[in-house]
Amino acid sequence: MPLLRALALVLPLVVASAARAENLFDTNEAALIEVLKTGEPAAKAIACKKLAVLGTKDSVPLLAPLLEDEQLASWARLALEVIDDPSADAALRDAASKANGQLAIGAINSLGARRDQQAAKLIVDAFAAAMKADDIEAVDAAAWALGRIGGDNAVATLRGALKNESPAVRNAAAQGLVLAAEGLLKAGQQTAAAQIYDEARGAEVPVQRQLEATRGAILARGEAGIPLLVEQLRSDNKKFVQLGLGTARELPGAQVAAALVKELETASPERAPLLIYALADRKELVDAPAIFRAAVEGDDSIQLAAIKVLARADAPQRIDALLQAAADDNADVSLAAATALADMQGTRVNGHLVELLPTANGKQLAVLLNLVGKRRLEATNAVTKALANDDAAVRQAALAAFGETVTPAQLPLLVKECVAARDAADGKVAWRALKSAAVRMPDREACAEQLAAALAGADADDQAQLVDILGAVGGKQAIDAMAGVMQQGSDAVLDAGTRALGNWMEVDAAPVMLELATSIKGDKYQVRALRSYIRLARQFKMSDAARAEMCEKALDAATRNDERELVFAVLERYPNEHSLRVAKAATAQPELKERAVRVAEAIEQNSPGN
Repeated sequence: MPLLRALALVLPLVVASAARAENLFDTNEAALIEVLKTGEPAAKAIACKKLAVLGTKDSVPLLAPLLEDEQLASWARLALEVIDDPSADAALRDAASKANGQLAIGAINSLGARRDQQAAKLIVDAFAAAMKADDIEAVDAAAWALGRIGGDNAVATLRGALKNESPAVRNAAAQGLVLAAEGLLKAGQQTAAAQIYDEARGAEVPVQRQLEATRGAILARGEAGIPLLVEQLRSDNKKFVQLGLGTARELPGAQVAAALVKELETASPERAPLLIYALADRKELVDAPAIFRAAVEGDDSIQLAAIKVLARADAPQRIDALLQAAADDNADVSLAAATALADMQGTRVNGHLVELLPTANGKQLAVLLNLVGKRRLEATNAVTKALANDDAAVRQAALAAFGETVTPAQLPLLVKECVAARDAADGKVAWRALKSAAVRMPDREACAEQLAAALAGADADDQAQLVDILGAVGGKQAIDAMAGVMQQGSDAVLDAGTRALGNWMEVDAAPVMLELATSIKGDKYQVRALRSYIRLARQFKMSDAARAEMCEKALDAATRNDERELVFAVLERYPNEHSLRVAKAATAQPELKERAVRVAEAIEQNSPGN
């Protein structure tokens, strides 16, 4: 608050002089000292800020007088708090002893920030005077500073104030004691720290102070603090329960995890998930019966928490529990467990999952098959057997797994499952699996050859599916096979094929696209094929002559102005002598002349070296 008040006073000056003072950020200590001597208040404020980085003991004599200035005292303290020299402490002590009100409070705060041991007596006296005057703001500042400084005198003073009749004084004293105990704990004096924490938490102080002191008391004792930790976990006050859960994550030692497991055995459904999540955030691996039970039965929130714990290792017992949870009727639980199994690290998990396949059935078998696919495990025999399962969920899981694990030699088997699917639902999964498998085959030409072989005996709908997959595979075999079936294909085949052409990523397919654009049936499909051909000319790298040749052929094939306009746009996009030749040749056609003339003029204007 003192700093905010000072900022409020000086901010208008800073804003008004910001432009003039900006150059202070490119300077040195000597220049900044000169500003402190002669500058305007706004410039001095910025100089103080910069001296927090550049200042040394040489700046202290100029900063010290500013501690008496209500506008600049807070800015001066920014620098004095960080200057590593005893003169800075002396300046702040002098200000604290002479100043009153906010200026004194500010100086005390800075002395506390610097942990100035020589200021302890001065601040003890200030603390006593503030209590006598009932100046709570000054009491808070002095108690905080004493806690930061620490030492026997400071701690004794705070202990005495802990019994004061004023609740505000007790609150300030407790905060100071917690800070002093933290200092002792960092210094390795756990026993002394624990004693002070105990005094603070046992006093008649606000809950927040009790929480702070209780946490410290547990951590200071280490594993000996576990009984106090458990006390918090069993509390009827939610704030203390949360404190216990948080501290359980901080306190090291295997005994802490053991205590959490023991509490879990008798915990309520509301509290059990909280305990399990605390266990999940610790480093120890816990294989407790209560955790395994929690993963497969009881409240959904408990299951979700237990799954998080079990997902941290690949031990068979954990895998079995997660598999059971993955077959749960609750979709959230099932998904969490299945995801944990799919992501689980370790070498043992793969082997164990495959070992379980022959004896699994129903939903658990479906879960295992899904994991085979996600983890891409070698389990061909089990997956092939499951393709004939009477359970639709199992069959479809096997199909999906096959799509992720099938080898090139097994691809015909997956094609067969597509064209001879038991029902539409199986067929949908099978085709999706085939596409997934096809696009990951290492030899796309060989893959396309196998898919092309299936086209001959397939019906129109299956041909459309195969053409779509061929489009995703790409390559010469794929485009040739697509062109062959599209020449006499059904609407479904033409629709799938021309859509695939629209995403083709190889310019070598241009001749086939052009041929299709002029020979397949249906204006709609011819237009799609021609537009795919024009897209290749627009997007892909090729020589100027080759691009111009493609544009020329596209103009000859186009029957609509829309496609002609696309060609002209390509010519304008790549202005060169070859594009100009095509544009000028197009002026000979009456229906193209006006547009071709404009394109030729634009090319001439934008050509390199024009």
